[in-house]
Amino acid sequence: MNPIREIAKAIRATLTLWLLVAIIYPLTILTISQIALPYQANGSPIKNPQGQILGSALIGQPFTTDRYFNSRPSSTSYSTADPKKDEAGILKTGVSGATNLAPTNPALLDRINGKTDPDLKKALPGDLPRLQQAGIKPTADLLYTSGSSLDPHITPAAARAQVQRISAARNLPTNRVELLIGQNTDDRFLGIFGEPGVNVLKLNLALDALR
Repeated sequence: MNPIREIAKAIRATLTLWLLVAIIYPLTILTISQIALPYQANGSPIKNPQGQILGSALIGQPFTTDRYFNSRPSSTSYSTADPKKDEAGILKTGVSGATNLAPTNPALLDRINGKTDPDLKKALPGDLPRLQQAGIKPTADLLYTSGSSLDPHITPAAARAQVQRISAARNLPTNRVELLIGQNTDDRFLGIFGEPGVNVLKLNLALDALR
């Protein structure tokens, strides 16, 4: 056995595999995705009528004013924290993830009842007193964070619970706002997987588009 020949074969095999898996395969997948599924391949961006990207259909955004439907609470404020002013430590462990607070954890009840540290409360705005003050009947997804903390959807029930507040803030008839919710509700995938959900960013953009 010639060691030089074996080393040369190993080098050729390594270079061939590197060419296949590091260059040809990624470029092929990139080309196919950009041709067949450009919207999904580029992060499912949501644009305004002027063509400006306002967000992604896959990642939630915080909405807290009375004129917009509120998102569910996020343990990372949907990763909008400023790295230079991250007093709550939102970005210390990454940009997504749950609080990992069990139902029996007193800290969870404190947060829901609005008794948390001010910095933490800023990161998790969904609390029972705030919802009650706004006249919103709380649903689970308006109180509890999601597993990823980036969930862009709320349930149709959570959206309907905010109708009165939206109608009053925008001087709109409630039935018009309820109709808008129905028009922006995503059904189950293939009719059987998951539950219906309302993309909050899409719904709020549709709300702004009302004349």
